[in-house]
Amino acid sequence: ENFDQSPLRRTFKSKVLAHYPQNIEWNPFDQDAVNMLCMPKGLSFRTQADNRDPQLHSFIITREDGSRTYGFVLTFYEEVTSKQICTAMQTLYQMHNAEQYSSVCASSSCSMDSLASSIDEGDATSLAKLQRYNSYDISRDTLYVSKCICLITPLPFMQACKKFLVQLYKAVTSQQPPPLPLESYIHNILYEVPLPPPGRSLKFYGVYEPIICQRPGPNELPLSDYPLREVFELLGLENLVQVFTCVLLEMQILLYSQGGNSSSDTRGSAPTGQFMGSCIRGC
Repeated sequence: ENFDQSPLRRTFKSKVLAHYPQNIEWNPFDQDAVNMLCMPKGLSFRTQADNRDPQLHSFIITREDGSRTYGFVLTFYEEVTSKQICTAMQTLYQMHNAEQYSSVCASSSCSMDSLASSIDEGDATSLAKLQRYNSYDISRDTLYVSKCICLITPLPFMQACKKFLVQLYKAVTSQQPPPLPLESYIHNILYEVPLPPPGRSLKFYGVYEPIICQRPGPNELPLSDYPLREVFELLGLENLVQVFTCVLLEMQILLYSQGGNSSSDTRGSAPTGQFMGSCIRGC
């Protein structure tokens, strides 16, 4: 998509590479939904000159019966080792720069002689700058592609899932391998770490450090493991007060976002920048 932008700013189709376990009777795996929610903007490419810091976001799948499943995603970039893909990216850039140059020439109403003069004097310099700063050179640049790991849970254990995913990512990218194979840590959290009983906390070991998650009791408020500070950072004090006022007045609240946050810890459903929501009075 976004063919008018440079290839490194376009979005490409993503797919689920693997998921474990293959199926759960009470929670069937929806590959299309998980694929879309893990990478809502699609697959993206970067080079060594771009920011490639890992980003975390979450999502919720609500089914027809009202049951919810929570997903926590850590997106990172890994080096592209396929020469075919790197060559294709360079070809895309050559086509993109040629189209950009053609549009510049087509927008000029001058004659062929003046057009040639314009190319010699100005457009040639512009084209050189375009190819220098808006290009991908397979012999000079390192190409990276986005990839993500995701945990799907029955309860929103935000902090516990975040810590586990971060530790798993460090184990994947570390020069020194972890004490045990990665499969053992994944098997442990999927099959050996139980859901804590209501009103109890559970401590289990991740890849490098212990992780603690707590489940509210029957008479306590529902689990809300999301940092309240980020709500203030995203919405601002005045907008948050406005939202809280709408809640107290029992109004319907609609939050609309134009894009994701640029920080390293983002929420897929949180608006960014200026508050773009609206409070609608209920019927």
